[in-house]
Amino acid sequence: MKYIRSERYGTPELMKKIMGPNPVKLEEELLRDHRIPERATVCDLGSGQGLTSVFLAREYGFTVYAADLWSEPEDNRRFFDEMGLSRAQIIPVKADAEQLPFEREFFDAVVSIDSYHYFGRDARFLDDKLLPFVRPGGYVYIAIPGMKEDCHDHLPPELLLSWTPEDLETMHDARYWRNIVSQSRDAEVIDVCEMESNEEVWADWLRQENPYAVGDRRSMEAGGGKYLNFVKIVLRKRA
Repeated sequence: MKYIRSERYGTPELMKKIMGPNPVKLEEELLRDHRIPERATVCDLGSGQGLTSVFLAREYGFTVYAADLWSEPEDNRRFFDEMGLSRAQIIPVKADAEQLPFEREFFDAVVSIDSYHYFGRDARFLDDKLLPFVRPGGYVYIAIPGMKEDCHDHLPPELLLSWTPEDLETMHDARYWRNIVSQSRDAEVIDVCEMESNEEVWADWLRQENPYAVGDRRSMEAGGGKYLNFVKIVLRKRA
């Protein structure tokens, strides 16, 4: 696909903030033809250093809560100020996905890029930990790294050049994720599918000199990418 919105975010300065395959392009694909209402209040769950949150606020006009456990809100606030976003448009929050510090039914939508696979593999997470904070009829949009087909019983040696079996346990195919989210009593499954972005977003990441990107090059240069993809999940909270 053409990443029309994302092109403005490909500067070297902004790409230094990415923590994995290009999250802005993933977010643009994920939200293509999205159903989130205008001026919605949105949680960017696992927002990292805030680039995806900036994208949500600037490109879609949402009020964004940038929720992340590992980044510091003060650092993200400085970045948001530099990007010209007011404190009413985007709010950084230090938050654990297992214990979100928000009021019930606070959000019109949750968007999560490259983080849900760390905490969402427990089928109970949706109903117990996340959906209580989404209003009835609200949406959850997820993009996560995965596999074209689960191969944990026979992991390809190319993948083991960069990752341990424990690392790869967070990555699964679309069928696995459909089974997980379909167990929710409170979510209607709109879509679970493989995304188009795999090669493009990995290429952007591997060009970085981040030590994690350098480490990932070993597997990807050996052809490990042929086993990988990104998975899109779209859910609607039942009314």
